[in-house]
Amino acid sequence: MRMRGKILALCLGISLSALILQTVLYLRTSSTLIYQEAKEENLRLMENMQNEIESYARSIENGLLHLYNQSVFISDLRKGVSVETLREKWNRLAYNIGNENFDTSLSVLALYLYTADHEIISTYRKAMTPKHTYPADIYDGTQDTNARKVKDYVASDDSIMLVSSYYNVYRQKDIARFAVKLYHNRQVIGYVVCDTDEKALRYLMNKYTEGGEGYVWIQPLGDRAITATGELSEAQQANFESASSEIMAESAEEEAITERENQVFFRVQQDKYNIGSYALMPQSLLEKNQRTLTRYLLMVGIAMSAAAVLLSYPISRGLTRQLEKMTETMVRIKGGETQLRMINLPEDEIGQLGRTFNEMLDRIEGLIAREYEAKLMVNRAEYKALQAQINPHFLYNTLDTMSSIAELSDCPEVGALSQSLSNIFRYSLDMKNPFSTVAREIAHLKNYIYVMNVRMQGTVAYVFEVEEDILQDTLPRISIQPLVENALTHGLKNARGAKRVTVRAHKWKENLRIVVEDNGVGISPQRMKELLQPHTEQETSIGLSNIDSRMKMLYGEAYGVTIESEEGKGTRVYLVIPRRKMDEVELWKAENTRC
Repeated sequence: MRMRGKILALCLGISLSALILQTVLYLRTSSTLIYQEAKEENLRLMENMQNEIESYARSIENGLLHLYNQSVFISDLRKGVSVETLREKWNRLAYNIGNENFDTSLSVLALYLYTADHEIISTYRKAMTPKHTYPADIYDGTQDTNARKVKDYVASDDSIMLVSSYYNVYRQKDIARFAVKLYHNRQVIGYVVCDTDEKALRYLMNKYTEGGEGYVWIQPLGDRAITATGELSEAQQANFESASSEIMAESAEEEAITERENQVFFRVQQDKYNIGSYALMPQSLLEKNQRTLTRYLLMVGIAMSAAAVLLSYPISRGLTRQLEKMTETMVRIKGGETQLRMINLPEDEIGQLGRTFNEMLDRIEGLIAREYEAKLMVNRAEYKALQAQINPHFLYNTLDTMSSIAELSDCPEVGALSQSLSNIFRYSLDMKNPFSTVAREIAHLKNYIYVMNVRMQGTVAYVFEVEEDILQDTLPRISIQPLVENALTHGLKNARGAKRVTVRAHKWKENLRIVVEDNGVGISPQRMKELLQPHTEQETSIGLSNIDSRMKMLYGEAYGVTIESEEGKGTRVYLVIPRRKMDEVELWKAENTRC
């Protein structure tokens, strides 16, 4: 017993000595490190905030770029139609774009469409009152709207969206402004200006600065600040004015963190847009963590010293016994018995440790299960996103064709073309069930072929070879038509002589195989590789990669699209998926997606 007491006293003495020595050395060497860590942590928060601001700006830009879908409007701008005609014809275009392409969370307040000569075409203004309004034209001179920045931007070679702002004297608030040029063959034919409420940006800032004592603001290079959060002390005011002036003059320091008269200046600039996030924080605020840590270290040292004095030898044996049991249980859990838990725990620190360990294991199992389910949900969301891309492109081209036919001649084919197009709309937009049958896909394909025959004046012959017993097999909706569209676009577009497309559907190694073959010009090996690469945002064609990605996402890497082609002779595209009947689909989805 005396020997055990001596061992316990020796261990406690060594532990306390090590703790005291470590505390003293840490306090002497950690000041700079803790201060630097505090600065880097604040910089990381601002970088995360800037990422969200960039996503917000990208959402605005995407909404404005929907103007390119207004092909007739773009054509009018390109042709130089008079501004009076444009105003009469497109008076409500800004209103439609503002209401249809922007979520309410983006807080769009006004939208302006201009010609390249800065003449207003269409205006949209939201939530106007007689006293609180927005200008009908940013150049009308009724108030200073910082419109010079927009005009300079249009005259410049900069093709990236402009981010600017102005102060609305009627609303008595700052307004964030975004401007995008409209191009045709690299020539500016017009531009669009979008004004938003700065509270949307301030909301993103508050997520990362709430409760902070610094001053954070957003400001484009060479322009005025858009919005800010926090309070400026007298000491900060001069530094803020100096920093803001440097940013407006585009002469601010490039370093992310600099120190100015007991203030730390943070700078995070975006790579894409001309907007940056900036902050001024007192050095004393960043040193607070250091002082808190020092206090905690002293408190821990005092607490442990008191505990060492109060510890008595009689409880050491019981403590050792419980620790041995816990160690044995942990070793078994590590060996694979993950369902094992610690039992018969005492009502002391060791028992609390065991219960906390049990709770940790339960949480880990729950997190693993939720992570697995989240991955499945992400996969399904990615699949739906891929599937949602396949509808509009063909429909827009067909509408253009119908418009041309109607203008050029009183053609009776328009009625039949409209009927086929109606069927295509109905089938394409009815996405309640993402799966269909081979029979319905073939019917949809024939509607598409009729429309293409009208467009191509019946220059392509089509041959169908479909086995009857696979007509009720299922496949994802709109999977065959893009293969035929690919044959027309890449195979037969530049072909001469008799043109032919053959569509086959049959059983193949317990699977369903769709084959689309053409006798066109063929595809080079490099082009075949490109067609199966994931498409970019700039591409307008659906592409074989979309179909291939959908199939692999649904059925696995063993399925999807393959291409065989010989230049000058033609191309054959294969689509292979597992065979399933319609009544088997729901059971398969439940087993594979858990959604």
